[in-house]
Amino acid sequence: MNAALELAPSAGMAPACRALAVARATAYRWKAGDGVAPRELQGHEIPASDPAPRESPRALEPGERQAVLDVLHLERFMNRSPAEVHATLLDEGKYLCSERTMYRILAEHGETRERRDQLVHPTYKKPELLATGPNQVWSWDITKLLGPAKWTYFYLYVLLDIFSRYVVGWMVAHRESATLAKRLIEDTCGGQRIEPGQLTVHADRGTSMTSKTVAQLMADMGITKTHSRPHVSNDNPFSESQFKTLKYCPEFPGRFGCIEDAHAFLRPFFTWYNREHRHSGIGMLTPEDVHYGRGPAVLEMRATVLAAAYAAKPERFVRGSPRPAPLPAAVWINPPAAGGGLTGEIGQ
Repeated sequence: MNAALELAPSAGMAPACRALAVARATAYRWKAGDGVAPRELQGHEIPASDPAPRESPRALEPGERQAVLDVLHLERFMNRSPAEVHATLLDEGKYLCSERTMYRILAEHGETRERRDQLVHPTYKKPELLATGPNQVWSWDITKLLGPAKWTYFYLYVLLDIFSRYVVGWMVAHRESATLAKRLIEDTCGGQRIEPGQLTVHADRGTSMTSKTVAQLMADMGITKTHSRPHVSNDNPFSESQFKTLKYCPEFPGRFGCIEDAHAFLRPFFTWYNREHRHSGIGMLTPEDVHYGRGPAVLEMRATVLAAAYAAKPERFVRGSPRPAPLPAAVWINPPAAGGGLTGEIGQ
């Protein structure tokens, strides 16, 4: 360090420190101090003496620190923050130390966790839903469609069968409403001839989904209802995926001029989605074919075509006779841990 200070007048402090691999701030502290080297200069011409850090003259005495800790441990203060304790003592005409010193004393004793009694968020159970055929589990959600002006929206309600990906019911409205949701669910269940105890309807925790109006309807119809955990989008993956297919459609407009425009776009879209869209999650079949049981016949026809192609040119199929993609035997929302449950598609 002395070499750096000797070299500095001629070469400059920065070059001297770079040459000797010494921080400039350290050199300046050394130059302005009393000749005692900082700890970081060990190995750089440091005097043998290494004095202990000096106690601040403003520090509390050990007895005073214990008195502060005893006050913080009082029953009336034990569940309060140091800020509250400090303010309460001032109101009573007492001053022991600053609020920050109270935090330091608590930290020394490992007591800086939350001191107040607080309610703990309930543990939400992960929904585990299994569908092995159509009309066993439906997923539903509501998404916003941009209206003609800023801050104006239309609301699209969609009911989706998770096994077949068939949109069993949909509706677009000017607002989100539990009454409208009740009407859609009731009409759709009637159209699909749902029997009591047959169906589970899954949704997130939106106001319409958790409303008493919808809950009462499902109870009356013998429908089981489940909800996603708060802030867990993976608990409702099928509805989210369907909305993505809708909004990433090349013809999807940025805004709808009126609700009639929304209907004019959505009617042909859902017809295409159900009847023509080959869905990767169901063996590239259409949702309508799977929902109404035509999937096995379509797959058998595909297998016949592939077998004929293999018989004609077997050398083109290096892995043997090709088979069409199968239809999943089971579809899960949050399958159980490995070792339990059926195999099939995982909705997460």
